[in-house]
Amino acid sequence: MRIAVVCGSFHKAEVERMLDWARDEAASKNAEVTEVVWVPGSMEAPLALERMLVREEIDGAIALGIIERGQTQHGLVMGQSVTRAIIDLQIKHDKPIGLGIIGPGAEPEHIEPRLEPHARAAVGAVIAMQN
Repeated sequence: MRIAVVCGSFHKAEVERMLDWARDEAASKNAEVTEVVWVPGSMEAPLALERMLVREEIDGAIALGIIERGQTQHGLVMGQSVTRAIIDLQIKHDKPIGLGIIGPGAEPEHIEPRLEPHARAAVGAVIAMQN
């Protein structure tokens, strides 16, 4: 299975670690991360996913990122909108997308313990839905 990855760069150091775990998880399941695209944040992930999923050589994708809790409802609205767009892309392209976005509403202390499990679960979900 060939998996594309969209990474939000707003928390680049943490998302780079997530990407490493995603690659490891893919390899452990006889899949391969074949392309990685960095976008400014989670809001831009659906467009990048759309551009990848139209290609026949991409079997599925994952989105990695972090949406922190802010002082307004911006993160909540963003998280809901991005998730809805990702669901729509899965249905449109009939290809699975693993959601490895931490949040919305993540506090700094919530991020570290979720990095590895979210990255691995996103890959696992894509592989499970492909089979």
